[in-house]
Amino acid sequence: MKVIFGILVLLIFSIIPIQSFADDASVLEETTIQMSIPSDNHIPWGFVEGKITSPVKDHPVIIQIYKGDMPVHFAQVPVNDDGSYQYRFRVLDVTDNKTTRIFDGDYTVKIFKVVSLDSSYVDSLLERQTLGMITIDVTKQNI
Repeated sequence: MKVIFGILVLLIFSIIPIQSFADDASVLEETTIQMSIPSDNHIPWGFVEGKITSPVKDHPVIIQIYKGDMPVHFAQVPVNDDGSYQYRFRVLDVTDNKTTRIFDGDYTVKIFKVVSLDSSYVDSLLERQTLGMITIDVTKQNI
């Protein structure tokens, strides 16, 4: 997963069980990353992209961007057949020689994905934990 202009400072990973009408159990996976847009940025587009190991069909990825505690931008992104997704957004606009900085500074990006809780998903979690990329903390939550 990448965020252009972003610096990966913090990765928070949580799993929330959800009700699903699919054959397998599904969970809502939340990933939180930090994004930083420099004040001297000259590139007009930013993007959030990634790949879901075990996507649940017809469940989009939800992307939420916050500046501090204030919501700035929300998006719903379709997931491709291979589990990949990409969301492009404008960070800089130049119209009639006037530059508008839509995003400037530090932001928190939350990414929500519905995943199938099957063996390939569990294997991918264990591999990421072994590599030190994540810490797994699964807690029971009543929804």
